Amino acid sequence: MRNIEILMVLYKQHKLNIEERVKQFEATKFADEKTILKEFLFCLLTPQSKAKVCWNSVEKAFEYGLLEDNDLSKWRVVLSGVRFPESKLKYIMYNLNKIETESIDLVDLVRNNDDSKLKREFLIKTFKGMGMKEASHFLRNTGHLDLAILDRHILRNMLEFNVVDKLPKSLTKQKYLELEQKLKEFSKKIDIPFAHLDMLLWAKETREVFK
Repeated sequence: MRNIEILMVLYKQHKLNIEERVKQFEATKFADEKTILKEFLFCLLTPQSKAKVCWNSVEKAFEYGLLEDNDLSKWRVVLSGVRFPESKLKYIMYNLNKIETESIDLVDLVRNNDDSKLKREFLIKTFKGMGMKEASHFLRNTGHLDLAILDRHILRNMLEFNVVDKLPKSLTKQKYLELEQKLKEFSKKIDIPFAHLDMLLWAKETREVFK
């Protein structure tokens, strides 16, 4: 109970910032193609990397016009600081080409009324480097607030607050869905909105509300 009390105090401290960030996510659902593509690339880069470093890399890529000339040497420069840059660069090149050649409309994907889980399935099946976590992250950042981003920070907190008995050795799709449901049940139990809880647990670990 003591841990929950501390979490509730932390929620009061961060609530206004979290609410503002959630509003920004909801607004991004109706943003332009460039903004949505930025979120897509950002979520490709984030695994095991610092979020701010990844966002800075995406901003630089757009600033330098790299999506038009696809200069790999320049991409390598802007990805400095991102972990596993070569693998992620391959994902970026593959996915950008797929979006162009198959006329995939990310704006329509984000804005249409399909179920969030169906959208997540499409992203995973269509793009390289998009697993359950990355697809959930992209959709959350574009206004879909019913999906969990089960990264190491969230999983560690799920263990700390007895949402789970132990950390999973691997995150299969089925395990991910099970843990996502457990986190939703926990959010109801402590009366913190699901989208807020995700941001709160991030803030607890990183001491700020970001993306």
